[in-house]
Amino acid sequence: MTKDYRKYNDQQLFEKLKGSEKERQLAFAEIYSRYSHRVYSYCLRLRGNIEDANDIFQDTFLKLYYSIDNIDHIDNFLPYLLKISRNLYLNHKRMSFSKVVLDELVLISNDKSYEQKELLDLIASALECLSFDYKEAFILRLYQGLSYKEISDITGVSVPTLKNRVWRAKEKIKEILEPILNEL
Repeated sequence: MTKDYRKYNDQQLFEKLKGSEKERQLAFAEIYSRYSHRVYSYCLRLRGNIEDANDIFQDTFLKLYYSIDNIDHIDNFLPYLLKISRNLYLNHKRMSFSKVVLDELVLISNDKSYEQKELLDLIASALECLSFDYKEAFILRLYQGLSYKEISDITGVSVPTLKNRVWRAKEKIKEILEPILNEL
């Protein structure tokens, strides 16, 4: 009889990952089920290229699975997974000099009206114009819904600096989109 791993919190799942191979697989499956959508969304928004986002996404979960024995404690898997994704992205960015093709950008949204989708596409395009620091803070705060403290834990940047980056990202996006929105 298989236990229902959905009832476990992240700390309990972490302990199960340290158990038998069967417990490890079931706990990992539950973690994947809980967080894969948000991690993939983060990778896609951060990278903007579907193939690269897929690679980073898969590598994130592989890295978690194969490094769990070297980790002492995880309270919350989402920030931990996003930090892995972030580091993989930064490594990938250092090795890659290709330009992002905006036509390949796909936003994950459920039943958005045409106007909402168009606005989200414009925002996604504007995000590509931001520096990595502003883009990352904006995505983690507004798309992922993380607290400034959680973002600070992921990035190693102070909370006041993050608040400033999010504000500046919003201002820059407004500045980029203002001519387009004025035409509409």
